[in-house]
Amino acid sequence: MQVITAFIAIASGVLVLGGYFFPALAGVQTLLLNWAIILAGVAAIVGILNLTSVHMDKIRRGEKGSAYSALLVIGLAATFFFGMILRPQHNVMQMVLNGIIVPVEAALMGLLTVSLLYAAIRLLRRRTDMMGVIFLLTAALLFLGSATLPFGDIPLIGTLIRPWVSQILALGGARGILIGVALGALTTGLRVLFAVDRPYGGT
Repeated sequence: MQVITAFIAIASGVLVLGGYFFPALAGVQTLLLNWAIILAGVAAIVGILNLTSVHMDKIRRGEKGSAYSALLVIGLAATFFFGMILRPQHNVMQMVLNGIIVPVEAALMGLLTVSLLYAAIRLLRRRTDMMGVIFLLTAALLFLGSATLPFGDIPLIGTLIRPWVSQILALGGARGILIGVALGALTTGLRVLFAVDRPYGGT
């Protein structure tokens, strides 16, 4: 059985990879990618059902935080029900998106910013070094440059320093992370293709 699973995984990977270089394999590549999308969708549905069952069991046993579980299940069911009937492009669904989901995301990002600044301050209390100081100063400058202050923007920070840090330094770091992720994915894919790693059940 392990040989069969290894053969299927290697053959699928070679066919998908070959579709980028040989036009004759483009149809097979598209078919395999569509199968992968369908499997990913089914996995997402299974995950949602498992999440619902876990929280329903938590509500049934009356555990601590069951009220939040009930809100989660009700929100999930209502979103699914109205989304299936009205479709995501409907005005009501857009109002829910713009009036609930987007403000919640903005609030979470605000909490993340404050938490990041607080973590930088605690880092300096435990270990004071040059990298910690640079991290704290960068977080403070971005925070002050992005925040809406009652007395207006701070000169140079919001117009010069913050765009330079966010669009040059941070963008360069993000691209470096993406290159590292791409190289890691490439290495992992090659290891699977050559059956060095067998995450599909082999050893």
